Amino acid sequence: MQGDAAFMRRVNGWLTIFWIVMIPISFEAGWLTSVAFVSALSLWALVSGHWSAWQAARVEVVQQQQADAEAEHPVEQRVVETIVERTDVEPERSVEERVIEKTVEPKKPEPEPTDGEKGGEQGSPPGNQPP
Repeated sequence: MQGDAAFMRRVNGWLTIFWIVMIPISFEAGWLTSVAFVSALSLWALVSGHWSAWQAARVEVVQQQQADAEAEHPVEQRVVETIVERTDVEPERSVEERVIEKTVEPKKPEPEPTDGEKGGEQGSPPGNQPP
């Protein structure tokens, strides 16, 4: 019953209306001069005040647990994990991993140009030709 927020809202609303209606009735009936009535009313105020604080604390505990769970495993991370799991997309590597890959990977040697790629020159340069 206490876990149902709608029910508790209704109960507290009706109790509030009841006590508002009881103010003029208590005054007209002369109950406000009765020690027993004032004592009972004070006890009710203490109980209802502490009960309300307890309910609020329960809500705060649940909210704190949700915030802790969110901080431990944020929505963004869960979305990325789901995308990686359901597709062939891989998570991006860190900058350090990419730098290491570029520095460690050997450069491929450039192929030697063939005679046709040298600009039509064949043989030795013109100044070194025998007469």
